[in-house]
Amino acid sequence: MAGNIVSKVDDWIRPQHVLISVSDKRDLAVLVNGLVSINDGLKIFSTGGTYNKIAEILGEQGTEKHLEKVSTYTGQPETQGGLVKTLDFKIYLGILTETYNDDHRNDMKRTGAVAMDMVVCNLYPFAETVAKAGVTVEMARANIDIGGPTMVRASAKNYLRVACVTDPADYGMLISKMRAAGGRIDLKTRFALAKKAFAHTAKYDSTIAGWLAERSDSDMESCYEKQG
Repeated sequence: MAGNIVSKVDDWIRPQHVLISVSDKRDLAVLVNGLVSINDGLKIFSTGGTYNKIAEILGEQGTEKHLEKVSTYTGQPETQGGLVKTLDFKIYLGILTETYNDDHRNDMKRTGAVAMDMVVCNLYPFAETVAKAGVTVEMARANIDIGGPTMVRASAKNYLRVACVTDPADYGMLISKMRAAGGRIDLKTRFALAKKAFAHTAKYDSTIAGWLAERSDSDMESCYEKQG
């Protein structure tokens, strides 16, 4: 069996570092304003359009205090066109590290990484893209999310200490629970969020697989000029 078997976890965690990267930006202000009002020392890490939206929500002073670009944190700039933004060792060490694992703590110290306590992510709108008339295989391919599912799966796997949030409809509920619990999130809530997260990625992959299965080789080849 791969991986370590964990026996000791914290029931309650108080999010201090939050990674946010969302395609669906509905109600993002509810979440962001709620989080920083609960924890004045909260740090949010984000990328691209999500970073810009959060900066707009927080304003200049709030952005300076609470928001950091993932590229600043990792020391690696985003690739052109946003192809690679969050797929970085330092990010995933911070997501996957276990609280009571000495080796993980040593790796965190060695790299200067911080533990990500909450990951907020939803995926490129593949289903919405392929529902449009005239969509080609190449258009669909370009809207297959890679970094998002990886973040969701990693943080959901580590529900031991990470809250993985994939549905904007849960923002208000989560903030209310945190307010009632002194800014903390309990293990049962994290487990429930993990279940929802894996259902989210399973549906996403199933949609992609189903749509591609209905396309022929000629549908695919018509998108390209072959070289060589």
